[in-house]
Amino acid sequence: MQAVTSQDGKTIASDRSGSGPALILVYGATGVRSHPMWTDLVSRLEPHFTVYSYDRRGRGDSGDTAPYAVDREIEDLAAAVDAAGGSAHLYGISSGAVLALDAANALKGRVTKLALYEPPFILDDSRAPLPGDYVAQLDAAIAGGQRGDAVEIFMTQAVGIPAEYLDGMKADPWWAETEAVAHTIAYDGRVMGDTMSGQPLPPGKWDGARMPTLVMTGGNSEPFFHDSARALVSLLPDASHRTLAGQDHGIAGEALAPVLVEFFNG
Repeated sequence: MQAVTSQDGKTIASDRSGSGPALILVYGATGVRSHPMWTDLVSRLEPHFTVYSYDRRGRGDSGDTAPYAVDREIEDLAAAVDAAGGSAHLYGISSGAVLALDAANALKGRVTKLALYEPPFILDDSRAPLPGDYVAQLDAAIAGGQRGDAVEIFMTQAVGIPAEYLDGMKADPWWAETEAVAHTIAYDGRVMGDTMSGQPLPPGKWDGARMPTLVMTGGNSEPFFHDSARALVSLLPDASHRTLAGQDHGIAGEALAPVLVEFFNG
């Protein structure tokens, strides 16, 4: 493990492997660097890059500071970029894609290229928007010690899983692992802000993200992901959209890694 110290003094746990240009991976809601999905992706990328796979604050082996602020997570990424030599590529998935975009916007020239997979913006009525009190619901569940309730709120309101499927999901070990980081689901809600409310993306929000950017979606993913990708590409100065055939929001490393290698090394 190669930890970095963020601006607020908290330790952010990170693994470094491989050789080549620096690439930092930013995971979405509930993601931790030890998950097999991410260790598999790292193994496919490390022949081409020096890969930094880190636990976002409040998860895994990383520290945390209350109250939460998105700016602290941007500072975490700034510390990771510094540890990588002062500049790096970023890859982010889902709400982690939005955090990576926010960081690239703030860090400007220190992020050399940016790849995003399915930032989950909800910009119209193609699917139900999140309720206005979504983050407040999560905060209340965690404050009341009801971590499982927070996971249910996330799964039904954000992911869109029908409530009747939840009992079967709770029998899977994944559910207990998700409860362990349930307090951070509200963090991702704050990263997303009002971009899941059914309204268009705010013009000018990411004007500082002028680096080459690739926004990807899965061919089997819901239409709102594709709409979101096209809307984001239209706002960014140097961005393109690519659809990965046969994939959905749970992108397979074997499908993703070659696209990232081509983009970052192209």
